[in-house]
Amino acid sequence: MNVQVVEHLPGRSALIRPGVLLTEAPDAAARWTQAVEHLDGLSVVRLAPGADPCEIAATLSAQGYQACPNHVVVGQPLYFGGPTGVPLPAAAPAYEAGEPSPVTVGLLDTGVAPHPWFKDAGWFRDQPDEVLDADGDGVLDTQAGHGTFIAGLVLRQAPGVRLRVARVLDSNGVGDEVGVLQALGRFRDIRLDVLVLSFGCFTYDDRPSPLLQRALAWFTDTVIVACAGNTASSRPFWPAALPRVIAVGALDSTENGRARFSAYGPWVDACARGEALTSSFVDFDHFKSYAVWSGTSFSAAVVAGAVAAAARHMSPGEAVSHVLDTRRGRRFPDLGVLVPGPR
Repeated sequence: MNVQVVEHLPGRSALIRPGVLLTEAPDAAARWTQAVEHLDGLSVVRLAPGADPCEIAATLSAQGYQACPNHVVVGQPLYFGGPTGVPLPAAAPAYEAGEPSPVTVGLLDTGVAPHPWFKDAGWFRDQPDEVLDADGDGVLDTQAGHGTFIAGLVLRQAPGVRLRVARVLDSNGVGDEVGVLQALGRFRDIRLDVLVLSFGCFTYDDRPSPLLQRALAWFTDTVIVACAGNTASSRPFWPAALPRVIAVGALDSTENGRARFSAYGPWVDACARGEALTSSFVDFDHFKSYAVWSGTSFSAAVVAGAVAAAARHMSPGEAVSHVLDTRRGRRFPDLGVLVPGPR
């Protein structure tokens, strides 16, 4: 999968693409460079053998340049423990299509498969499809259906909204910062009221990627919602921990406490149920278009949908203030304001 585990800070591991540096100043990295690809204000530097992208990024950052390794990002369903560590087939939950809404929600994920809830919706045309079985072994890949599942959660919360989808994760839920930056570049000139980032990573230095931070700053009128991660720790998870991003943790199925897998901390702004949620899914093998699954990715979709529903009647900024108003909702220490999910 071309993924390297690095530990630039002792005890603080991160995942990167080996031998790659991202920077807006490729000339500053010339002595370590083997090849350079230029992508819309970003340079992807292929480093010479033996060059350490973390050390070079740290050196350039200290000199005032924007630079980072190509961090690997991963979707955040629950992989371990309990009956819903993987998606399981489920009966169709209650769903109302609702009247068309002027609100548009951007979704960066694995794509979206045709589904009875939305295959005939005008927005669905030309959206990137899910890849279900990339290795051809006849078994659904580990995160195939992730984007379709999230799309359904958003639509259950905010019937009638339009979705704009970009595929940044493969069918095993793995992507990287270059892919995310390219997708954000394609979305830059599209009006998005809400943007859902249902993936994330630790960074090599536990600081936000300056390039991702810059790219998200383009979306000045968009509410950005991201999952806090299934790390069961308080270590900042990016991009959720960025100041202008709504970081969402997961509650258990009772909505009375933190799901054991959820990240937590003062940087988490909101929470929603993340255990055993039911939503739209792919039609493959024993799955018949619906599944039950767990993870902070899905909590983030619930919160994004609540903001999108409120944005039908007010600006996105007013909508997020309304949804996260502590006078209206219960607040959990290190998890933020509770946002009720679909029943």
